[in-house]
Amino acid sequence: MRELFESTIERLLTDLVNPELIRRCEAGFWPAELWSAIEASGFGVAAAPEAQGGAGASWDDLYVVVRAAGRHNLPLPLPETLLANWLLGRCGLEARNEALGIAMRGTLTLVDQRVSGELLEVPWGRDVEHVIAVVSGEQPSLVLLACRDATLRTQRNTAGEPRDGLSFSNAAPVAIAALPADLGADVLWWGGAMLRSAQMAGALEATLDLSTRYATERVQFGKPISAFQAIQHQLAQMAQHTGSAAVSAEAAFAESSDTLAAWQIAAGKVCGAEAAGTVAAMAHAVHGAIGFTHEHALQQGTRRLWAWRSEFGNLGHWAQRLGHSVCQGGAASLWPAVTSGHLFALNSSTRSTA
Repeated sequence: MRELFESTIERLLTDLVNPELIRRCEAGFWPAELWSAIEASGFGVAAAPEAQGGAGASWDDLYVVVRAAGRHNLPLPLPETLLANWLLGRCGLEARNEALGIAMRGTLTLVDQRVSGELLEVPWGRDVEHVIAVVSGEQPSLVLLACRDATLRTQRNTAGEPRDGLSFSNAAPVAIAALPADLGADVLWWGGAMLRSAQMAGALEATLDLSTRYATERVQFGKPISAFQAIQHQLAQMAQHTGSAAVSAEAAFAESSDTLAAWQIAAGKVCGAEAAGTVAAMAHAVHGAIGFTHEHALQQGTRRLWAWRSEFGNLGHWAQRLGHSVCQGGAASLWPAVTSGHLFALNSSTRSTA
């Protein structure tokens, strides 16, 4: 299934996504034709069980889909929709073959089956019809909310992608279900970090490809600049960081199933965030001033790297969580944790807002 997913999504995005479309989307355009093609492909519901209208695909299968979304700078919430439908399926609710929103942070309360509060930084909140969220409490609940019931506050991230605020007041959920006992109330935080690690892996690969091609084609002093040792060194460092980010992100997807692999996700976000800063800086050094121009494709990817590395927890947040977990487990538990892939208390629902 993974090979079929990879070939299909790559063909679809190669045909329909280009720098001009991305520029239009950053100016506020919603690419309805592109989303219709994604809906027709069935990718949006792929993570949901077949009994709930999905394809029952594993996260291991879906890694290539999320990575491709990052590589092509997909200006649509396909990764978020995958996570939303996976969680709907885990809660026994029907999957929805539409663009769905998830919130990076929120302050929702649930009283008498009514929801009030705010959801922050919802990707494409202005464009999606429904958003899912988890309401904390003694028994955390998943709620599916209609965005028409919310007051909208529009915002954008560094890449020009919508990251909107939605405020609800005594709104009736479209659907509601208890969260499974093996999932924490911060499951969307962990899932979002996993998505961003794969998207960064794809964007890093595209950035490396652009830089390598430019260095091979750009001639200075009678030879390609890729022949200069300084450029070769930068490209080699970029390749190392890109490989590290890709391997760690893929591990997070491979180890996640009905629950999410906490240690691998934290490590993947750390590796991806670190690589994003280093690779983006070196890519612009290789390209020189041309990479910053509005017409060049490089800045579309690097701006997303700068934005995604901070979403769902930045480098410091995840490094701190890993460090605290190691310290809580004690020195004797470190090597067993490395070999088993489980760290003490890393699944705790307590988190900072970094």
